[in-house]
Amino acid sequence: MLLKLGSYGEDVETLQQKLGLTADGKFGSKTEEAVKKWQAANNLPADGIVGNATWNLLFPATASIQPTIAATPAPVETSQQTITSETTPEIAIEQTGQLKSEMLVDMSHLKLDRLQGKVPALVLEEIPECAVKFKIDTPLRLAHFLAQCSHESAGFKLTQENLRYSADGLKRTFPKYFPGDIANSYARQPEKIASRVYANRMGNGDEASREGYKYRGRGYIQLTGKNNYTLFNETIVEDALENPDLVCDKYPLVSAGWYWNSRVLNEIADLGANDAVVTKVTKKVNGGTIGLAERITQFRMFYALLSD
Repeated sequence: MLLKLGSYGEDVETLQQKLGLTADGKFGSKTEEAVKKWQAANNLPADGIVGNATWNLLFPATASIQPTIAATPAPVETSQQTITSETTPEIAIEQTGQLKSEMLVDMSHLKLDRLQGKVPALVLEEIPECAVKFKIDTPLRLAHFLAQCSHESAGFKLTQENLRYSADGLKRTFPKYFPGDIANSYARQPEKIASRVYANRMGNGDEASREGYKYRGRGYIQLTGKNNYTLFNETIVEDALENPDLVCDKYPLVSAGWYWNSRVLNEIADLGANDAVVTKVTKKVNGGTIGLAERITQFRMFYALLSD
């Protein structure tokens, strides 16, 4: 279970009815605020995100996951599991947007509890699904994956591309598309910038179609272009072609996992835990080696946490 700002559907309606809100099935700011207040009143982290711990307290009679855990220090709520500092239970994985409680996967070998405080709780919630769906299921693979995601998203803070370039920034970053003084009429206008830069490539239409902006970079590894959105769309229930913001609002890590898998990056990650391998992975993700030093630092940190 994972409901948050931007989610929609019958589960959101059920949640809103429980909280005494208008049940329109759309998880907006009012629903988020109501969830935060309820969580605070019930001694849960007031993050406005409905994971299994929040849902199961709201609806104890319909709780779908009831792992048995020995008494341990304070558990952390996540949408896929309850993690403690000593125990990682089996996890029911959510596939293509539908919870399949009969599918249990043991994630204990990944030592996900060690990532608490190092990645946001929301990222921690999405890791099990990525690990299963895209076979990012060893400490080495996961460390490489998280290092790249962390760098590309400025520490998991950004879920969509920042396109607010100045005129000078456009000339430096996209000289091919902004020769002469043309950048002045595009500066600080994200929709116009993306529509021009991404026009007539990656499956997008021309600049006038605005598809370059519609299918701009989203998610922790910046899924970009209509072709990539079309292929990723086949792996989820909702329609990301019609509503591409799903990639940044609901599937930032899962979309990154799809991209990772589409580039066969597990095979490169399996080559080892050294700087040369991080460089190979970076070139596949970035197209170059921008930010390589930081990516290496992130990889070393994650691998030290996840490996024995």
